[in-house]
Amino acid sequence: MTTSLSRNRDYRLLWVGQALSEAGASASTIALPLLVLVLTGSATASGLVLGASAAAQLVVGLPAGALVDRWNRRTVMLVCEAVQAVTIGFLVVGLWWNLVGVQHVVAAVIVLGVCRALSEPAEDAALPTIVPEHQLSDAVAMNAARGYLGQLSGTAIGGLLFGLGRWLPFAVEAISHVATFVSLLFVRIPARERRRAQASRFHLEVGEGLRWVWKQPVVRVVAICAVGLNLFFQAFYLLMIALAHQQGVSPGHIGIMGAMLGGGGILGALAAPRLHRALRPHTSIVGVFWVITGLIPLALVVDAGIPTGVLFAAAAFLAPTANTTITTYQLLLTPDELRGRLSSVMGVALGIAAIAGPAVGGALVELLTPTQAILTCTGGVALLTIFATVNPTLRNLGVHRDPEPRSQ
Repeated sequence: MTTSLSRNRDYRLLWVGQALSEAGASASTIALPLLVLVLTGSATASGLVLGASAAAQLVVGLPAGALVDRWNRRTVMLVCEAVQAVTIGFLVVGLWWNLVGVQHVVAAVIVLGVCRALSEPAEDAALPTIVPEHQLSDAVAMNAARGYLGQLSGTAIGGLLFGLGRWLPFAVEAISHVATFVSLLFVRIPARERRRAQASRFHLEVGEGLRWVWKQPVVRVVAICAVGLNLFFQAFYLLMIALAHQQGVSPGHIGIMGAMLGGGGILGALAAPRLHRALRPHTSIVGVFWVITGLIPLALVVDAGIPTGVLFAAAAFLAPTANTTITTYQLLLTPDELRGRLSSVMGVALGIAAIAGPAVGGALVELLTPTQAILTCTGGVALLTIFATVNPTLRNLGVHRDPEPRSQ
């Protein structure tokens, strides 16, 4: 008799701890640009500070995956939470004494970016050792729900707390990392046999991870589709935010509009385990492409504000199902000694799309009319949808059967 996922002690501790960490990080993420604006009065500087965190994650992303596969993954997560708590703690003290300049904020976000680049692959790689194979898809879906929930709750309280005191949202993040550290102390991750690796082979291990991803047809095709879809949807998201602002929609309504994306994601994540089991892999992956292709042009006839938020929510609903199918397949396909590198490669690819997408959206706002910009996003997603639909690698994933697990 197997233990249900909700009664899996180690997974429950991991989920709760990471939910607290993500909520705290989201609270400070919304407060960071506000803090830089107060310190410098420059919107450009505010954007550069946020970009520094993303850049740090991208720069160390591939090496981080190789390190995660070398080191004890629980230790990696513990050290990252401790470093983040100390880093944010120093920022809180500096803000309390009015000693913080923009250079201190930049240094802090770079440290946080490096820690996230290490901790995220460590958790992904450890998940199949904590959760039985038949429950892995449910765990992936619940992790997606956790991410959306953390984003919603953290964003909601971050702005409010910043209004009460500049240091408050960062104090909340510091406390959340301490709580996550404590929860991780009690998580039992099975020990794995690790060969002593030579420092001189490190670059070869990074290359091994890249070659593994490229040689797996499904992983390669999914990466291309996911990066493209994220790029165009991020561009569309920023485009609609900018257009709503131009049309005089209040900041409060724009905030609700953006939050509805998270709401749709939470509902989709809760439905993802059932949909994952009911749909063929190809259908669950391609479905999100077709839905987004159909929803984006509706922005031409839907009012800005809450109605656009409904489009965001609908677009986000099927994404967790596709992510569950993709991530479960990849984790079961990949040998344990390569899982950290798999996660880091995918994270870097999606990170590039997350950075390029808003840049593309901003360019569309500047260069095209609203109608032309929306149709450009529609065309880009439509081409990806056709590619994913007819691609033989995705079509031959089979009748909803996960791959056999590789060596542990």
